[in-house]
Amino acid sequence: MSLDESTRDRLESLVREHRVLLFMKGNREMPQCGFSARVVGMLDELLGDYRTVDVLSDPAIREGIKVFSNWPTIPQLYVAGEFLGGCDIVTEMYESGELHEKLGVPNVEVAAPRVTVTEAAAAALRQALAEQPNKMLHLSIDARFQNQLFLAPAKSSEVSVESNGITLFLDRATCRRADGLVLDAVHTNEGPAFRIDNPNAPNAVKSLTAQELKAKLDAGEPLRLIDVRTPDERATASIPGAELLTPELAKQLEALPKDHVLVFHCHHGGRSQKAAEHFAAAGFRNVYNVTGGIDAWSREVDSRVPRY
Repeated sequence: MSLDESTRDRLESLVREHRVLLFMKGNREMPQCGFSARVVGMLDELLGDYRTVDVLSDPAIREGIKVFSNWPTIPQLYVAGEFLGGCDIVTEMYESGELHEKLGVPNVEVAAPRVTVTEAAAAALRQALAEQPNKMLHLSIDARFQNQLFLAPAKSSEVSVESNGITLFLDRATCRRADGLVLDAVHTNEGPAFRIDNPNAPNAVKSLTAQELKAKLDAGEPLRLIDVRTPDERATASIPGAELLTPELAKQLEALPKDHVLVFHCHHGGRSQKAAEHFAAAGFRNVYNVTGGIDAWSREVDSRVPRY
C-alpha cells in the first residue's frame, strides 16, 4: 500500500508537534482494545500528559500509520519523533527501564507486594511446577485487573515474592496492583480452579437489559446514559437521552461523585463493557453495561430505532 502525500503530511505534523504520541484504538480515557489499554496504562503511570490519536475514527490514519512506521499493528508509540514500537516492544522497554529513560522520568524501584498463597493453592501449584521444572510461576494483572497465572522462564526485570513455599514472579505493573492479594484453590462445577482475591480490584460492572434500562428511564431514576459508538453510528440510530462519549465528556464524568449511576451502551455491548470497566476502575460504584446494546433496544424496546 502506498501512502498519499496528504496523509503523510498529517502524520509527519502529528509526530513533530507532540513529544509523546500514541496511535491507538480508542483514546486515553477509553481504549478500545487490550493492547492499546496496556500501553495507556504504562504511559499513565509514568506521564501526566501525552497525546493519543484514535485510528478507529480515521481510516486514512489507521492504514497510513502502518505504512508510515513500516509496522503492521496498532498501537504505535512515538517519543520525540522516534518510533519505539508496538505493545510488546513498549512493554519490554517498560520492564527494562528503557522506556523511563526515553520519556525522561526516573526509574523508581518497585517494592515487592504482600501476596498470600493458601495451602490448597500451594499444593496444586507444586504439582504443576514439578511437571515443568525448568519454568517459573508468573502472575500478571493488567490495567483492567484481569489476572493471568502461567508458567514460563523468569525475566531479570521481574520481582519475585514467596508464600507457603511457592515463588511467584511479577512484572512491575503487576506489583503495583497486587499488594494484599490472596491466591487460593477452590472446587467448582467445572472442577478445581484457582481463585484470586485482590483488594485493589475495581468494582464490578453490572449488566442491564434493554427492558431494565427502559424501566429505569421511565421511572426517572437519576443516571447518565453514555453512548460509546462513533458519531456515524449515532447518526444512524440512537437512544433518547444518551450522550455521545467524547474526551471532554469523559473528563466531566470522571469529576462526578463516585456513587453516580453510569450506564454505557454501544452496538452490541462489547465496546461499552470496556468503557464501563474503565470507570469502575476509576472508583465508580454504580456502573452498568447494556447487554446487547442499542440492537437489543431496537429489538426489545423500540422498533422505531433502526437496526444496522
